[in-house]
Amino acid sequence: MPRLSEVIAALENLWPAERAESWDAVGTVVGDPDQEVTRVLFAVDPVQDIVDEAVKLGAGLLVTHHPLYLRGTTTVAASTAKGRVVHTLIKHDIALHVAHTNADTADPGVSDALAGALDLRVTGPLVPDPADPAGRRGLGRICALDHPLTVRELAARAAERLPATAQGIRVAGDPGALVRTVAVSGGSGDSLFDHVRAAGVDAFLTADLRHHPASEAVAHSSLALLDAAHWATEWPWCELAASQLDEISDRHGWDLRVHVSKTVTDPWTSHSPSPGAPN
Repeated sequence: MPRLSEVIAALENLWPAERAESWDAVGTVVGDPDQEVTRVLFAVDPVQDIVDEAVKLGAGLLVTHHPLYLRGTTTVAASTAKGRVVHTLIKHDIALHVAHTNADTADPGVSDALAGALDLRVTGPLVPDPADPAGRRGLGRICALDHPLTVRELAARAAERLPATAQGIRVAGDPGALVRTVAVSGGSGDSLFDHVRAAGVDAFLTADLRHHPASEAVAHSSLALLDAAHWATEWPWCELAASQLDEISDRHGWDLRVHVSKTVTDPWTSHSPSPGAPN
């Protein structure tokens, strides 16, 4: 049975903290390095529902993609939502470890998992990491389809393969256009349009696309846009990360029981169809 410090060392080897963006907050938030760990739960968000799930599971470690505190705080009082998370974790001897932008750019990372969920063949990073001589790490991925699909068919595949959310998959561009190459980026991706245009791909699948960047992108090119829910584009990473830790556990003889949360923590809970275009 490994100690927490041993498991964290393995996770840090997968996603070194020094590869996170300077503004990010990654690493171990809560936990005693000497405590023993038998169960690990992976999830996107360190919210109360996920922590309660970890308690019921008997997990000794919760690994999330999103940070608990991205900005500084002056309180962890249980009267606050995040403070209650901290209190619950400590009360039940559950450690919390965060892998965020260091998991985004890893090889394999968040966008590799997204591409894998959609059965896309990764050909390289969208924004290569200049510190990686092999040219495999970086933000986003450029992918190829072994058999071309229309934009409509690709959107249907995304809706089928990604976890269901209230938003579903929004599409901009010609739904009948053929797609042979796709750029993907788990999480918010509209800051990457310059790189997407430079890559010359047929479509871009990401999340949190804003009105003006999306409008400009489709107005000045034939690029198709597929906009999924932020949580849904990052959830496949949990399964990838869990399988990576499973392999490490087997190699070391730790016999860890590794789980992936299927709790939907996307904040949007319903979608009301529009009654029609404004007059």
